[in-house]
This record gives sequence, C-alpha cells and structure tokens, in this order.
Amino acid sequence: MKKGIHPENYRMVAFKDMSNNDVFLTRSTAATKETLDVDGVEYPLIKLEISRTSHPFYTGKSKLVDTAGRIDKFKTKYAKFKK
Repeated sequence: MKKGIHPENYRMVAFKDMSNNDVFLTRSTAATKETLDVDGVEYPLIKLEISRTSHPFYTGKSKLVDTAGRIDKFKTKYAKFKK
C-alpha cells in the first residue's frame, strides 16, 4: 500500500436509521457534529434515511407509498399559479 494516501482519522461512529431508530456502530471517517450515547459511551452520530434494517430488499417487505395523496397536495399547492 502507498503511504500517506489513506485517512488516519478512523474512529467508531454510530449510524442511526431514522425510519426505524435502529443504531449500529462501525468505524468511519465521516464528519459530524452530533453525538449519541450508546451503552454509556458517546459516539459521533450519522443519521441515515434507510439502512439494511429498513430497506425492502433486505427485509423482504415492501412499503406502500401514498403517491395519490402527494400528487393531490402538489396540485392544490400550485393551483394558484394557473391562469
């Protein structure tokens, strides 16, 4: 391996899946200002929208998305711009 090309600031980081509040620890160099207390130890916190515990591919469950409701909200919101 070449010297001096890899980051030196690896540390334990808590990753939190915001959709189901699952937390897992791993080493990372990702920068963050937030922290989370896990088992009495404070770790830097990275928030995720989706992870292996909530992704339909890994869980085998699919989520039903209310697209009709979102489309109706969009149309009513921008209906005032119609001429």
